[in-house]
Amino acid sequence: MERFYYLVITQFFLIIYYIIKMRHYANHPNKYSEERRFHLGVKLIEKIKKKGKITTEVFGKETLPEEGGYIMYANHQGKYDALGIIGAHPSPCTVVMDFERAKMPLCNQFIDLLRGKRLDKTNPKQQVQVMMEIAKELKEGRRYLLFPEGGYTDNRNTLQEFHAGSFKCAQKAKCPIVPVAIWDSYKPFEGKGLKKVVTEVHFLKAISFEEYAGKSTSEIRDIVKEKIEERMNQIAQGKGEACIS
Repeated sequence: MERFYYLVITQFFLIIYYIIKMRHYANHPNKYSEERRFHLGVKLIEKIKKKGKITTEVFGKETLPEEGGYIMYANHQGKYDALGIIGAHPSPCTVVMDFERAKMPLCNQFIDLLRGKRLDKTNPKQQVQVMMEIAKELKEGRRYLLFPEGGYTDNRNTLQEFHAGSFKCAQKAKCPIVPVAIWDSYKPFEGKGLKKVVTEVHFLKAISFEEYAGKSTSEIRDIVKEKIEERMNQIAQGKGEACIS
């Protein structure tokens, strides 16, 4: 957490500036396009990375679908995860976040800026409604990032249980699924010290609807988790970029 508090203290005025600017962009969607709002979000991420001595190596961008909506499912390690993936993504995308975590200053405005979604884990009815909204927007061509583990608790580079319900929106939208494996993403804000850290984002080959049509959400979950786990095992063995599928 030292790096997190360091950024909050040393970049206080920069954070206030971006909070105000993001709120302004979010409140005027007709004036600022999705591309322009996304560009502002990425610019903020780049500032955080530079000031926080964070480098993110990106693999597999060439495998991402070029057209249409899709949903990315990634493993979850810490507060930097969404920033690392969104900052690595080549086109506008947004994220689904826990309702409570999304209340934090800067995070709250960031979600509004990218027109993301908030999931209330205590309200099943709200969760169903949000999943329906996501499915509708996926059909319209939007790209979403979702963490099916739901949270993180010192899991670091190991996977926790994936929630099958997270895959209902993809199933309903009949859109491609992009598994995403992140590595060492816990280090920027969960680790100790202020030394330079390097994280990795691996976009894996998209799973088309035809590949998972007719399968249950539990079966889809297992397919996605297996692909992410396989990549993480490969990274652990030191194969890295050479094993991109």
